[in-house]
Amino acid sequence: MKIQRLLLFVLLVSGLYSQTAFSHCEIPCGIYGDKMRFDMLEEAITTVEKSMNQISSLSAETPVNYNQLVRWINNKDKHADDIREIAVQYFLAQRINPVDPADEAAVKKYQAQLQALHLMVVHAMKAKQTTDLKNVDKLRELVEEFYKLYFDEEMEKHLEEHKH
Repeated sequence: MKIQRLLLFVLLVSGLYSQTAFSHCEIPCGIYGDKMRFDMLEEAITTVEKSMNQISSLSAETPVNYNQLVRWINNKDKHADDIREIAVQYFLAQRINPVDPADEAAVKKYQAQLQALHLMVVHAMKAKQTTDLKNVDKLRELVEEFYKLYFDEEMEKHLEEHKH
């Protein structure tokens, strides 16, 4: 009986600590920084790009070093997943709020933000599927576009009022 309880405890604890390190807890605590998320997106995109270049280079070698090739593929895929996680779990789920349908300007901005985030997710997926650097370029464009949409004057004022 004691062994069963210990095993259950170990399983529960291991499940609690299996979350991605940068995941947000979804409690509106105000601890996490929006600008830092953009830095994380840029870092992940750069890592995907470097991984793609390494994959292409390693694939051309004879003999192919499959160990390193697999490691770079896994690295590329993990960072593409990180991009999707930030776009969906952080921004879509927690930061981009529905707007009053009567406010045409707000609706237009909201739709533009949703589209930019959706396209980020699509191009992160395509980055997992290929080594086409066009997806990296598109991700950079989309992050820049979303940054401008997200950090307008209203958001800057809100962030300034809620500094820690």
